[in-house]
Amino acid sequence: MSSPAERFAAAREAAEHPQTTAFAARQRFDLDPFQVAGCHALERGHSVLVAAPTGAGKTIVGEFAIHLAMQSPNDKAFYTTPMKALSNQKFRELVDVYGAEQVGLLTGDTNINGGARIVVMTTEVLRNMIYADSAALRDLRYVVMDEVHYLADRFRGAVWEEVIIHLPAHVRLVSLSATVSNAEEFGDWLDTVRGDTEVIVSEIRPVPLEQHVLVRDDLLPLFDDRAGVATSAVNQELMRIRSFTGSTFESNRRAQEYRSARHAGRQAKRPQRGGHRPNARRIERLDRPDVVRLLERANLLPAIFFIFSRAGCDAAVQQVRRSGLRLTSPEERREIRAIVEDRTRSLQDEDLAVLGYWEWLENLERGGAAHHAGLLPAFKEVVEELFQRKLVKAVFATETLALGINMPARTVVLEKMEKFNGESRVAITSGEYTQLTGRAGRRGIDVEGHAVVQWSEGMDPQAVAALASRRTYPLNSSFRPTYNMAVNLIDLFGVDRARQILESSFAQFQADRAVVGLARQVREAEHSLAGYQKSMECEHGDFAEYSAIRRELSDLEKKNRQDAQAPRAARDRRLKRIQSLRTQMQRHPCHRCPDRESHARWAERYWKLKRQTDRIRRQIENRTGTVARVFDRVVEVLHTLDYVTERDGDTTLTDAGRTMRRIYGERDLLVAESLRQGLWEGLDAPSLAAMACCLVYEPRRDENGMGEHGLPRGPFRAAYQKTTTLWAELDELEKDHHLPGSEPLAPGLAGAMHAWARGALLDRVLIDADMAAGDFVRWAKQTIDLLDQLSLVADDAALARTARLALEGVRRGIVAYSSM
Repeated sequence: MSSPAERFAAAREAAEHPQTTAFAARQRFDLDPFQVAGCHALERGHSVLVAAPTGAGKTIVGEFAIHLAMQSPNDKAFYTTPMKALSNQKFRELVDVYGAEQVGLLTGDTNINGGARIVVMTTEVLRNMIYADSAALRDLRYVVMDEVHYLADRFRGAVWEEVIIHLPAHVRLVSLSATVSNAEEFGDWLDTVRGDTEVIVSEIRPVPLEQHVLVRDDLLPLFDDRAGVATSAVNQELMRIRSFTGSTFESNRRAQEYRSARHAGRQAKRPQRGGHRPNARRIERLDRPDVVRLLERANLLPAIFFIFSRAGCDAAVQQVRRSGLRLTSPEERREIRAIVEDRTRSLQDEDLAVLGYWEWLENLERGGAAHHAGLLPAFKEVVEELFQRKLVKAVFATETLALGINMPARTVVLEKMEKFNGESRVAITSGEYTQLTGRAGRRGIDVEGHAVVQWSEGMDPQAVAALASRRTYPLNSSFRPTYNMAVNLIDLFGVDRARQILESSFAQFQADRAVVGLARQVREAEHSLAGYQKSMECEHGDFAEYSAIRRELSDLEKKNRQDAQAPRAARDRRLKRIQSLRTQMQRHPCHRCPDRESHARWAERYWKLKRQTDRIRRQIENRTGTVARVFDRVVEVLHTLDYVTERDGDTTLTDAGRTMRRIYGERDLLVAESLRQGLWEGLDAPSLAAMACCLVYEPRRDENGMGEHGLPRGPFRAAYQKTTTLWAELDELEKDHHLPGSEPLAPGLAGAMHAWARGALLDRVLIDADMAAGDFVRWAKQTIDLLDQLSLVADDAALARTARLALEGVRRGIVAYSSM
């Protein structure tokens, strides 16, 4: 029984926060203190930033905001996520709680019940709604921004800042983030732009995480857990193992560094052969099936194996299948088959073999599966569902699985501590380690989660322990103004107000904070400079002037010695200046001062510090108003191209500028200008689909460019050449205005997309595309997004109709199924 004091506290809690109490009573678990604090902040009418580890239950606070909205007859709540898969998952969860009539889903290619009081959407959809002043924003009371640390993403992060800045002031914001080291700084910015924002940080995992290293077939603890030993101390047995094999490891490490340097085109010294100690030993690694068996015996399944390549994930599943390993019972296999057949019944029979359906199903029935971006989205969703139901026991996944999907495991296995970043192999960061291992431990099921790092050559247990001990990483803004953003801001607020708004971005907030520290350095330096000036004062004259002459003379003499190959005319001018300075120095009154060299030593300190201080001042100038200066350059380009004009002293949009308001994406300017110049008029639907694909597709680093022979024939080629020429002209214009420009068009998928829009069979298209089905679907969806925009903004009615036909031609088969 509870004590009178506890009963009194509970009664007071219920009286002060009745909604939190009612909401908590309906949850499967007692709310943790940080969840209670977040709910209390919302109930008091504040916005809130919650930063907590993966799997800690941050979304409870977002769900409480929805609960609050539903207590009023008219209030709405939007729940935003960075990925369509997350939006789909959250939509299903909320439908289970509130019913299908109350919940909607908007993800660009999916529109379900968009007028509902609870709407789940991708962040870009909300940004577009804000700029369009959508009627759906009326009665909006709460916006939940899940995975808000995506704000740091260099491609999409600006969208999060746009939403945060432009949401109506009365909307309460619930920002949910992974644990970041500068949560307070981010919270201070949110408080500045949104007002009344409480920051709640928790570093406590609801399920403790045990760290292990798998050496041969032994699971050894990473940290020494003996009584009286600090938990951060590395297991000395691991250190002894490393010392026994250190020479071999060091040799392999140097060889790896050599290969990476050569691959990146850098100079590198080839490592010497041999040199191993006589007792150096190589530790054999267990095969993947054996690792799965070991975890099964230790009751550590289900497990996620993170493998940093798609081919590695697929190969791992095949290895498990060939080993004969079966992790499921007959009853589980029947249940798996029933679920798979139900979830994939809409797939066409002729596509099943192309997609490797039967082999995939067999692997699922054995209890194993791969999970990566190359899989068909429908297949990934089935894997996620079966894993959550504890039917699939071992998933081999790339790191994309760690990005927010609700798919916890008892154990997470990391085969390697490095990955290929497109250029070379690099060690994973502490943030990545935390994100990956955060999947270990299922609340309400596991007493503890387990992270297993498999021993590999070159491993340093101290380095692994350092990664495991640092659970935070900084959140840095990637915000930059775009053309679409600029025309929307100018239309809504005018140029001056738009500049002020951009200066309130998190990017500028961080730059200004850095300026505070730099300004402090300048103030301290100025104090020292004043002291140096006083110490070098000379009764014979102005020693600062005299020392400036000496410094310039010394610099020119040094340059003259080093630059012996300069043209004769330049050397003559320099020698003439040197002689003039020598004369000035000798005639200066301070030259005859008996304490001249003492003054000169102080002067040398003065000029050295002044150079450093001037450099810091330039840094301050470069950081102050950085975002607004980029905005000014963007506006200059828009002026040059007549997207904005001056009227009665104000900057306003032209007709072309109003069209650009509704064009979103990396190539907003190129798309708008192509439409205005009519470059795509006369294209048929498959050709327009291929052109849209050229604008959205991003080829792999190792992908060979497509020659003209691979492009669709007919009018497409002429349109493509004109669009490429236009891109080059715009790129030059941007660089003239000190803007970064953009990448050339990428036609590598044009032929395959043209064939698909024309009705070609899936097997032929995937062969032409030379890519996995999941990749093709992803690019097809982005092509659809652009075609949808073209159908809405094109002034030419025929082009708009063609865009709609092209959209329907692409949205068929596995693409249509994956859009459901």
